[in-house]
Amino acid sequence: MFHENRNSINNFAATDVAPKFKAYHLGNFRSIPQIKKLSEDQLFDIEVVGNVLPFKANNYVVNELINWNNVPADPIFILTFPQKDMLEPHNFNKMAQALKSGASRDEIKRIANEIRQDLNPHPAGQMDYNVPIMNNNKLDGMQHKYNETVLFFPKQGQTCHAYCTFCFRWPQFTGTGEQFAAKEIQAVIDYVKAHPEVTDILFTGGDPMIMSGIVFAEYIHAIIAENIPNLKTIRIGTKSLAYWPFRFTTDPDSKLILRAFENIILSGKQVALMAHFNHPNEMKTSSVRDAIRRIRETGAQIRTQSPIFRALNDSSEAWAEMWTEQVRLGCIPYYMFMARDTGAQEYFKVSLVDAWNIFRNAYNNVSGLGRTVRGPVMSCGPGKVQMLGVSEINNEKVMVLRFIQGRNNDWVHRPFFAKYDENAYWIDDLKPAFGEEKFFFEDELEQIYADKKAAIEACEVEILA
Repeated sequence: MFHENRNSINNFAATDVAPKFKAYHLGNFRSIPQIKKLSEDQLFDIEVVGNVLPFKANNYVVNELINWNNVPADPIFILTFPQKDMLEPHNFNKMAQALKSGASRDEIKRIANEIRQDLNPHPAGQMDYNVPIMNNNKLDGMQHKYNETVLFFPKQGQTCHAYCTFCFRWPQFTGTGEQFAAKEIQAVIDYVKAHPEVTDILFTGGDPMIMSGIVFAEYIHAIIAENIPNLKTIRIGTKSLAYWPFRFTTDPDSKLILRAFENIILSGKQVALMAHFNHPNEMKTSSVRDAIRRIRETGAQIRTQSPIFRALNDSSEAWAEMWTEQVRLGCIPYYMFMARDTGAQEYFKVSLVDAWNIFRNAYNNVSGLGRTVRGPVMSCGPGKVQMLGVSEINNEKVMVLRFIQGRNNDWVHRPFFAKYDENAYWIDDLKPAFGEEKFFFEDELEQIYADKKAAIEACEVEILA
């Protein structure tokens, strides 16, 4: 049974007001009063790119986070409203011409899907090499890349309160190819029981906090009722603290969500909200601070992470400010990621060398409590690879890297070296230093991929329905 009498979540102030959620998308964004600050050409640009990459904002983002006096340069505007240069010119022109010519909905969809295939819709082998297998069945709606953590994609959590223009899971919102989605939790439970190396279940999406409190609580109850001995932590990957903090304060079912967190703690396991904050401005409203306080009162931890992006947060001042404020509010800075090689990466990407310099300067300007953060990190096919710095060895300038996570745990924390390259943005741009032909992990990675591909091809596909 769910615990019903926790004062921390039942004694809400009588002055709490529940804002009503309103979404903005291609069909109604022109009705936003502030949008009149934009020219007709700028509005058309949003429509062109928004027909290829997912577009959704909401009234909290529009009214509380975006500084409309700074549009179009405002970072939260760039974070949520599509920009012309997020598509290559030839792709932008292709979609623009279709819209101007009055093309049918089917024709626009066809053109959009053609463009999407140019944007590497499924990076890091997630469609081919991360899907777990048990009893000769491929378990859809799950991923298992690193030993300790299983990802669960609940079907009810496949959207978000607003869409980030950098999103690396954008195909799930556009219907581009296969999606990760499961309707029930039992397969996850059975899999974790059968794999004692797994200590964490990560709810992800989309955004699992978009689902109803009742559904979320049922998922949590099913997990903790099993009392799985190897399971230590339930993680929740979410952008809702930044995009709709009322999810934890005044939404009608917010108490159910907080109560579910408390029940996890009472069961002897931990809750970690993996909160996505991309800019200091997302942390400045009283609404987000109230939400953070209420989550922490349940006993849950909040760990924060974000990629680094050009035109959005590519300054050491922004990162130092963000980490300092997160620590002040009781959150734990966790990761600075590199923009993944998908979607609008060309628009957002920062070189590895520049990102390291920004990280290092920001790191130097926060207290020890903020230095829990790791970065810059590429979440790529082989694993999570951190750029540790630049050095010189035997008169050769090199980039020093290490695995924080790897498809083989033996790769973790082993330094390796790449030729210095100021124009490298992703691991695929790097070349081994010292005349080596390959990085130390490449041959084994090829074998891991081959073995997993053979296993998937051989197994019977079980659809979780």
